Amino acid sequence: QMMSQAEGQQRDLIRSIECLPASGHLTSLDQDLLMLKATSMATMNCLNDCFHILQLQHASQQKGSLPAGTTISWLEPKISLANHFKNGAAQNFPAEINKPASVREEQPVAEPCQLTREPEEINPDEELEDICDDKEDDLGAVEEQRSVILHLLSQLKLGMDLTRVVLPTFILEKRSLLEMYADFMSHPDLFIAITRGSSPEERMIRFVEYYLTSFHEGRKGAIAKKPYNPIIGETFHCSWRMPRSNVATDAGTNSSAHTPSEQVTLPKDPEGQAEPDYYTVKFVAEQVSHHPPVSGFYAECVERNMCVNAHVWTKSKFLGMSIGVTMVGEGVLHLLEHGEEYTFSLPCAYARSILTVPWVELGGKVNINCAKTGYSASINFHTKPFYGGRLHRVTGEVKQNMTNTVVCRVQGEWNSVLEFTYNNGETKYVDLTKLSVTRKRVRPLEKQGPFESRRLWQHVTESLRNGDIDKATEHKRALEERQRNEERLRAETETPWCTKYFLKDGDGWVYHKPLWKTVSATQTQQMDSN
Repeated sequence: QMMSQAEGQQRDLIRSIECLPASGHLTSLDQDLLMLKATSMATMNCLNDCFHILQLQHASQQKGSLPAGTTISWLEPKISLANHFKNGAAQNFPAEINKPASVREEQPVAEPCQLTREPEEINPDEELEDICDDKEDDLGAVEEQRSVILHLLSQLKLGMDLTRVVLPTFILEKRSLLEMYADFMSHPDLFIAITRGSSPEERMIRFVEYYLTSFHEGRKGAIAKKPYNPIIGETFHCSWRMPRSNVATDAGTNSSAHTPSEQVTLPKDPEGQAEPDYYTVKFVAEQVSHHPPVSGFYAECVERNMCVNAHVWTKSKFLGMSIGVTMVGEGVLHLLEHGEEYTFSLPCAYARSILTVPWVELGGKVNINCAKTGYSASINFHTKPFYGGRLHRVTGEVKQNMTNTVVCRVQGEWNSVLEFTYNNGETKYVDLTKLSVTRKRVRPLEKQGPFESRRLWQHVTESLRNGDIDKATEHKRALEERQRNEERLRAETETPWCTKYFLKDGDGWVYHKPLWKTVSATQTQQMDSN
């Protein structure tokens, strides 16, 4: 009876706020009232869940124990949101509330595209060192438009899938999700050094070191903002050049990957010319699916006979005062020189404190396995407890599965200092804030295709840099509307979508011309010629 009475009072409160005038001294968009709506809704949902758990506990006391198979889990909110809010379904939110009518009526036309589905070979020599440095270290419009965030939060259900929810433009980073995946490769020296490990144990430990150092640079600043959702068919290309002298040799596990090694004598090609004194790592990513949103990305270093192929499906959920993103998918690192494959997964990401200063946290357990060598790694990204505890903590261990021997332990923070302890008693510290970052190389906009990330989103990015949120929203909306129209047309004509660089392989996606196929074909030709 008390719960029913509280729900009735909460409905009356919401109705009273919604009935306030749109302008004047006190409006329905008043920041304090929006906060009241959001917190009262969250409180009622919490009380409903707690009441349900108490009922289960009461039933178990009467029967002695819970029935077999019973689980206690969070419920969907019992309050019907559709009956509360007169602005309609929870999935179609206005990106801006107080926008002038003249701006809303303006509909910019997205750049017309002639999309060819034939794979394009990108020449790394056409790429130039990236000069963009869009750090997301200030709140900017997020602070100014907090009432819009509150209005949005007051309409979301706990646990709601945010995949199809249109979020406000001012919370966006100035880059696509595909480019964010590329930024995970910002330490190519550590990546290349993996295959130069002298033993399976050392190669696994080097991979763990590279893996844990990749997330720090993948985040642009401490403020949690959201990269652009890639359009289906969108691609991103880049490369890195790494001086050969900067890549760790196989001198030992705890040698620094950022200390120049001994000078390497460069081999000569068949025509007698010396090879370049740098390694090249090439990267390509493509949005292969829209619903669900799946990205495929691939990177290779031909000189070292190594490549990595991965596909990621991002699932985001509303968790009250935070947003959780699950990275569903798998990656495989191929070290062709050693015939080894390392499978790995990715941690979950959380945007915390979305009403104040939003920040990013990683959480969950990931595994890295090499079936051939029998080595594996288990890594835990620890989320901060409600009381006490450290931020961004990570722990892990590398073991030999056949003997169940732990050969290395790691602990620290994934965005600060990592400590590696080896079974011989030695310890190595890696300070991520001091690691050198290699800038990626990207083709200029005028040489990019119409569906390459930077050219596709250039008007949104430019508007965000200029602080023109209304204009950025209109350009973003035009791109999304074009995608919906094209998707509708394919559905009406029953035309399947054709990817450009990645092919479906079971539940995953594989690059159309991976290095392992190229090397295999070359070896076959050499055998035939002999």
